[in-house]
Amino acid sequence: MSPATDRLTFLGTAGARLMVASQILASGGLWLELAGTQILLDPGPGTLVQAARRKLRASKLDAIVLSHRHLDHSADVNVMIEAMTDGGLRRRGTLFAPRDALEDDPVILHYLRSYLDNIEILEEGKSYNIGEVTLKTPIRHRHAGETYGVIFASPRHTISCIVDTRFFPELCSHYQGDLVIVNVVRLEPGHPFDHLSAPEAGEIIKEIKPKVAILTHFGMTMWRAKPWEVARRLSEETGVRVIAARDGMKFDLAELD
Repeated sequence: MSPATDRLTFLGTAGARLMVASQILASGGLWLELAGTQILLDPGPGTLVQAARRKLRASKLDAIVLSHRHLDHSADVNVMIEAMTDGGLRRRGTLFAPRDALEDDPVILHYLRSYLDNIEILEEGKSYNIGEVTLKTPIRHRHAGETYGVIFASPRHTISCIVDTRFFPELCSHYQGDLVIVNVVRLEPGHPFDHLSAPEAGEIIKEIKPKVAILTHFGMTMWRAKPWEVARRLSEETGVRVIAARDGMKFDLAELD
């Protein structure tokens, strides 16, 4: 795959229980095509259907990554493992997941694990390789269950995915990259759930100063506030191009060059 075709496809932009349950927005996760490697991050409910709609073939996947075990991030992991391996007829691919997704009330079925070439346990501060892509989990997030954001580094680009977490200052110092993707569930801070709000995302973006930032994983308050309007305001406040992801949106990484 040539560098010009490196891209991301947002198979869903829904975050939090009510948005996922209602499917006002889809909840399929993020498909990355980097340096000839295809990776699926957080296959929530409906991933297989959304991928098929976008003409993305699960049998071409090289890896599936779970940031954590919650259903809006993992509900379709089993069907995607089966699809990735042609129903188990072709052993292939790697699964990356926190230990509690595999051991404590696991979300990955045992019979499917033998279909995979490899299973890697995600841990804080570790680095892993998938083809020419390096995957890093710099810091454990403050969220229910064991949760890790992910930095994907290819020969041309670095993409930081800041997934579900309560805000804490160390987030800014542990992520970097040409592109930062932030899960923004809440419009305003102060809610008891461990999720980022729009002002907190703005603080992160202002500190990291990526070339582009993309907001996704919207809860109901963000959806009602029109995420594209929130992104516009954050662009003005931070001086960084901020985009609100849409279901099915493709982002060509050539835009970062």
